[in-house]
Amino acid sequence: MDDLNIRKSGRAGRITFTRTKALNALTHDMANAIRTALVGWRDDPDVDLVIIDAEGDRAFCSGGDIAAVYRAGLAGDHQVGRDFFRDEYLMNAAIADYPKPVVAFMQGFVMGGGVGVGGHAGHRVVGDTTRIAMPESGIGLIPDVGGTWLLARAPGRIGEYLALTGARMGPGDAIHAGFADSYLPEAEWPAVIADLERTGDATRIMGITPPPAPLASRDLSAFGGRDVAQIVEALEQAGDDDALKPIRRNSPLSMAAGLALVRAARGDRRMQESLAREYHFTWRATEQADFIEGVRAQLIDKDRNPNWTADASPEQVEALLAPLGEHELHWEEQA
Repeated sequence: MDDLNIRKSGRAGRITFTRTKALNALTHDMANAIRTALVGWRDDPDVDLVIIDAEGDRAFCSGGDIAAVYRAGLAGDHQVGRDFFRDEYLMNAAIADYPKPVVAFMQGFVMGGGVGVGGHAGHRVVGDTTRIAMPESGIGLIPDVGGTWLLARAPGRIGEYLALTGARMGPGDAIHAGFADSYLPEAEWPAVIADLERTGDATRIMGITPPPAPLASRDLSAFGGRDVAQIVEALEQAGDDDALKPIRRNSPLSMAAGLALVRAARGDRRMQESLAREYHFTWRATEQADFIEGVRAQLIDKDRNPNWTADASPEQVEALLAPLGEHELHWEEQA
């Protein structure tokens, strides 16, 4: 397909994002194509590992292409979004559980759906331009694509901080927070990829000392608050305007649900549990949350002035995260 270059090269299966004009945003067809390629290579004796990278210097993958989901939801068709999120999550889980090494080279923007592709690889390489974020609360969604699993495993209260603010991490912070493994200058990536193609040996990736991680020394104790209101109160007392600014801008419902999801994910044994819980929200998002308004303000009209109206009460959060019954994700579909 035009948006991905999927091929075999040497001992490697190669998946390269080629949708550079759209910052390699992930479409439904792209998500399905990635999963199909992984299934095809699982038992292929010629493929020892999988390499996922991207063309262009601005983005590995800037997120999911949700324009179609928005248009359908606006017209009252909520199944388009449900199908997209379901298939995307099945692809995320396929990467996380893949029996062969998956290596992701993530430059530029790696956000939302991009984290769902690169963030679950077994070997995650970042460089100087890398900027990783889960900014979904700014569009009325929640950290998904297994993002709550990653956020829940970040040290201290980094997970809550990133979920509520959508802050971007450079390479040092990404490694510190557990969203990446190795730092290498991007000029070296082509030679490393060529070596991986030749040898099929992911253990040959030798990162160097990453840049500093500002999050490692930042006081995030306020994010241990019981709920968003308590967190905001603590941030106000601390005078942390850098954190307060995005929190005051983002969807109250999305932040409340995201906070609950990150904390629930700390008890999960497998990423699939976190994905299934995220799907409870995203299955309902186009119909019951701030998603339509958030996408309008940030991506369609681009006035950056969303009118959040969704109920953000604990009761509503609980309702949006309730089980889906017959609509629950079924992981056996990956067979």
